[in-house]
Amino acid sequence: MTTSEVGGRVLVDGRSFDPESALWVRELSPGSPAFEAACRRLYAMLCKIAKRETVRRSPLLRLTGPELEDLAHQAAADALMRITGKIGEFRGDAQFTTWAFKFVLFEVSTKVGRHFWRDHRVSLDDGETDRAPAAVGDEPLHQVEANELRAALGHAVENALTERQRTVFVALAVDNIPMDALAAKLDTNRNAIYKAMFDARRNIRAHLVANGFLS
Repeated sequence: MTTSEVGGRVLVDGRSFDPESALWVRELSPGSPAFEAACRRLYAMLCKIAKRETVRRSPLLRLTGPELEDLAHQAAADALMRITGKIGEFRGDAQFTTWAFKFVLFEVSTKVGRHFWRDHRVSLDDGETDRAPAAVGDEPLHQVEANELRAALGHAVENALTERQRTVFVALAVDNIPMDALAAKLDTNRNAIYKAMFDARRNIRAHLVANGFLS
């Protein structure tokens, strides 16, 4: 790995970074003697962000204590793996921490979404029920029995979608993750995300029609 400084920026293997980001890149690169220590520091930072985000979302999840803590640690660990695996793709357009924190926020959103749909004890609040049916092209929620539609929608998301479709649907329709950010995290492009969302909406709508909730 070669480094040099130009105009207050640090060049690392031809990529230009601010000094702090350059240090992270050097230490988190494969073979770095500081790799393990850097991972521990970064993991602690990711955990702090993940815990704050899971606490913010805890009213939706109906989780407290150890379960909420465990979800945050899982998100931080998965984010750390993705960050270290993609460190060579970081171009320095933003600070390293800004780039890295997007990964942990995405992991929290994904895990919250999975828990949200798989825990049948959880019911949607008014904001979420408005967003999710709208995402499948449904009429306003007040035109159907709210509780029955919530259960049917959750069942459709869990059983009528592929894992990929479920991830995309929850990310876009429930968690409001920007499409470009989702495409980057899933290593795909906007067209593939559009296609997955289209297929998810079609499958959910077909499930709701088959069960008498839509005509």
